[in-house]
Amino acid sequence: MGAPGKKWRPVGTELLLLLLLLLGATESVRRAQPLRRYTPDWPSLDSRPLPSWFDEAKFGVFIHWGVFSVPAWGSEWFWWNWQGEGRPQYQRFMRDNYPPGFSYADFGPQFTARFFHPEEWADLFQAAGAKYVVLTTKHHEGFTNWPSPVSWNWNSKDVGPHRDLVGELGTALRKRNIHYGLYHSLLEWFHPLYLFDKKNGFKTQYFVSAKTMPELYDLVNRYKPDLIWSDGEWECPDTYWNSTNFLSWLYNDSPVKDEVVVNDRWGQNCSCHHGGYYNCEDKFKPQSLPDHKWEMCTSIDKFSWGYRRDMAMSDVTEESEIISELVQTVSLGGNYLLNIGPTKDGLIVPIFQERLLALGKWLSINGESIYASKPWRVQWEKNTTSVW
Repeated sequence: MGAPGKKWRPVGTELLLLLLLLLGATESVRRAQPLRRYTPDWPSLDSRPLPSWFDEAKFGVFIHWGVFSVPAWGSEWFWWNWQGEGRPQYQRFMRDNYPPGFSYADFGPQFTARFFHPEEWADLFQAAGAKYVVLTTKHHEGFTNWPSPVSWNWNSKDVGPHRDLVGELGTALRKRNIHYGLYHSLLEWFHPLYLFDKKNGFKTQYFVSAKTMPELYDLVNRYKPDLIWSDGEWECPDTYWNSTNFLSWLYNDSPVKDEVVVNDRWGQNCSCHHGGYYNCEDKFKPQSLPDHKWEMCTSIDKFSWGYRRDMAMSDVTEESEIISELVQTVSLGGNYLLNIGPTKDGLIVPIFQERLLALGKWLSINGESIYASKPWRVQWEKNTTSVW
């Protein structure tokens, strides 16, 4: 019994009340502490930890698809090789196959995507063992695979497929829990505003204000990508592109601020130095363990990223070479991003399917040694058998 006049209460109740008060106070302190804000400069942006899903994923599929898939000859740089550099073989190809006065824009309506079935694509990438997929939303030709509000009559909704290709593929991939990445070219070879800025020594930013940045913000807000694969940066510094302002918004206030991953192509001074993970250059292969997360991007067709009708069997990377590259890349702490180029109709040709499925079969047996693995203290047994 307690002392006279005192109400009896079990000791456990008092402890519980005290604990609840303490928890409430801790929560108030936690809420009062401002969340980390990244300022628009490289020291701050580079200090952001890389979201863990990317390092764990290890393997992704890259897709180069656009109006360049219509001529489907030479490479995805068809327009530049034909009219930018005026290469004789491209000019001859046009003379032999198209009427006089045929422009690159005339290829647009022929980019039909008639047999593009995003669910089938997503099934294939899942069977290949891909944990993320990166689609070209816009290559250097400027054609957008979504209804970009600043690419009037040069996008997949107004011309060609009359579909939102970016949105359709994203929906199919997310049903399968595959992370979705969006490739986006900062520059456009022949855009009048870009050429104007170029003529001014990139002291003006008309193209960036009217085209590049509105598109990047639109892509993020509309599709909420897990990854942004930036490209087309090499002619100008990041200050021309306003890259740090965009990335600080992306990391602080965007709808994907906690999970989004970016690469290092944000200006001619950035590759292998600034950004999220490093690409460094196409088909980059370090010889020793880098101290920063990196990705090797390569293509099944050794000579092109986009589909080309003149591809020969000898141009196709062998299954054993693909598996070997994946193993080497992962042993050195990298991710492996393997590219395919669909046809203008939206078909993934059988040889590309075969290579992806072969890799998927191998991963179904050996995936435990690949996904979410960490580099060992020794990466390569330098003997006759090449054990990684």
